[in-house]
Amino acid sequence: MPVKQSKRYRSAVSAADLTKEYPLKEAVEILTKFPKAKFDETIELSFRLGVDPAQGDQMVRGTTPLPNGSGKKVRVVVFTDDPAKALAAGADTAGLADVMAKINEGWLDFDVAIATTEAMKQVRTLARVLGPKGLMPNPKSGTVTDDVAAGIKAVKAGRVEFKVDKTANIGVGVGKRSFTADQISENVSAVLDAIGKAKPAAFKGHYIKSVTLSSSMSPGIKLATSEYNKF
Repeated sequence: MPVKQSKRYRSAVSAADLTKEYPLKEAVEILTKFPKAKFDETIELSFRLGVDPAQGDQMVRGTTPLPNGSGKKVRVVVFTDDPAKALAAGADTAGLADVMAKINEGWLDFDVAIATTEAMKQVRTLARVLGPKGLMPNPKSGTVTDDVAAGIKAVKAGRVEFKVDKTANIGVGVGKRSFTADQISENVSAVLDAIGKAKPAAFKGHYIKSVTLSSSMSPGIKLATSEYNKF
């Protein structure tokens, strides 16, 4: 049985030929003309890659700052023996044994977890809880660091993390519908560049197969291959 589409969605579909591919600037202009929802929708880039995630040397993962931020309030917890310093640097919650105990009791009211190198010796025991939620601190994503202040500043400013899933796809939030077209375009360009540069050295095939731009409640707009075929 076909899924019933909302009036807003049908209106968006009629606003452009969604079978076509569009240059970034034009794709963003189309997106900004779609009917808006009653909340500030997240804008997302969806990548389909040619890699095989089952191969260890074809994993695609990394982070990148967004020039105009993510538009999202990021709640940060810091695992550290010096919670006062972390709180002064902007952490929402900080501590070690006490915070770990809360998490083991089911508390997960945060978006990003940062840990000092020393604290990670204990935080590793939370892997079974934080890992499945994508909240485990990781040196590769910059969330295991002894420069806690810089780490907090980076994630609060709108740094995003990306990781290929089991089906070789990546979804990355790149802003909000309330952003200007230029702000969206700049953020999209930053993510395109970051994922392009994250191409595994061992992979020799067609890396980025397609990229689609959408908002929470809109259909997807395909980006022209010229925007990413250099990768």
